[in-house]
Amino acid sequence: MNPADMGDDLERVLLSEEQINTRLDELAEQIDADYAGKDVLVVGVLKGAVMVMADLVRRLHTSVEMDWMAVSSYGSGTKSSGVVRILKDLDTDLIGRHVLIVEDIIDSGLTLSWLLANLRSRGPESVEIATMLRKPDAAKVEVDVRYVGFDIPNEFVVGYGLDYAEKYRNLPFVGTLAPHVYSA
Repeated sequence: MNPADMGDDLERVLLSEEQINTRLDELAEQIDADYAGKDVLVVGVLKGAVMVMADLVRRLHTSVEMDWMAVSSYGSGTKSSGVVRILKDLDTDLIGRHVLIVEDIIDSGLTLSWLLANLRSRGPESVEIATMLRKPDAAKVEVDVRYVGFDIPNEFVVGYGLDYAEKYRNLPFVGTLAPHVYSA
């Protein structure tokens, strides 16, 4: 899909596909340098991180293993509830592993803070975070994020894995929706 395919549902493009790809190249280079010679497990947080994780790991020169976890603190709305549920747990043992969590976006930080504590309790050597997007103005808890694609304003965004009511994940860019889409 491109911006024209969205008609009047798209308010504006915040990050283009080209901007995202350039930043992914930079993040992959940094991750390769930091994890050289290490046994890395990359953990994607479903569903939003699918695009970021797929594109990021294909850029890496470091051999990695991948696993997925699904946690939820969202309903069909635009705000985090702060209540976290595990919908799908990891299949991999974390003891002694270097774990890199890949997220699509960090809003309040509540879900990620809970996830970090949960994964650290499983005995990994290290746990770091890579996220495509972060909203510093929305933070309710401090979370140390090692790899950040872009800091963005505290606006509800869709595309590149991010959805509104399970739609718009397949956009190759990040944009904001026109108010009529979610106020109806």
